[in-house]
Amino acid sequence: MSVTYQDSNARMSQVAVHNATVYLAGQVPTDASADMRGQTEQVLARIDQLLAQAGTSKEHLISAQIWVTSMGEFDQMNAAWDAWVVPGRPPVRAAVEAKLAKPEWKVEIMVIAALPEA
Repeated sequence: MSVTYQDSNARMSQVAVHNATVYLAGQVPTDASADMRGQTEQVLARIDQLLAQAGTSKEHLISAQIWVTSMGEFDQMNAAWDAWVVPGRPPVRAAVEAKLAKPEWKVEIMVIAALPEA
């Protein structure tokens, strides 16, 4: 059983790949001054980067877990998500309201994707 890790530090890896499946750690915004939609767009752009680094893309998403700090801003998150997700290929998804590690963060997203067949 082979597992490869990318962008690792002592605590965690941003990416793990096993059996043609790519697992991403939860991604958070880099500019917390943005609104919910802006923060979500930042997170989705980072997800795009990490998936590409691992050899896949959002076209191969299997699942997504989304944490938002306020369901009152859920529509803003969904607006960014809907503009990003590949039409006809939405992953299974769960979204919940939660307190995140930093109070200025409004959203965190974690995804799993398949590697495309060679």
